[in-house]
Amino acid sequence: MNSHTIDTAMAKRLVEADAIRGTAIIGQAGGWTVVLKLGMHDKVLGIQRSDKPRVWRNLDRCVEYLKKELHIARFELLDATNYSDIALADKSRDDVARRLRKAHEAATHDKWFREQVEAGLAEANAPTAEWLTSEEANASWAKKRVQFTKRAESSAN
Repeated sequence: MNSHTIDTAMAKRLVEADAIRGTAIIGQAGGWTVVLKLGMHDKVLGIQRSDKPRVWRNLDRCVEYLKKELHIARFELLDATNYSDIALADKSRDDVARRLRKAHEAATHDKWFREQVEAGLAEANAPTAEWLTSEEANASWAKKRVQFTKRAESSAN
């Protein structure tokens, strides 16, 4: 198979071996791609396990990825000639945003719930904790129900 792209793992190895002679960021419809110059050949940085080019919608994120992941901070070319910020039809990510929002909400609720359980356990294990029998708790709530009923009847009149 003739590969037109290289993945991040291979690109990292090439950077470590000083085999990359230059880097270009090229604008296209829907975002930005990265072209790595290897000797006399140019290879596009691709997505994992595919021969498709990786496309960043945001130039800042593309540069951040190159700096942090590949340790490439110098670019010989930034070509925005064909760049268009119009998202490609098959690149809609609303489902991912929704899924991430739900995951964040679930994580927040999980954190709150765990804090409540920890507080309850700490209170129950405290040496000053007072324990009631079931009968005592039922009697206490029976008194409160009578008080609530009287208060509701007096406010209704």
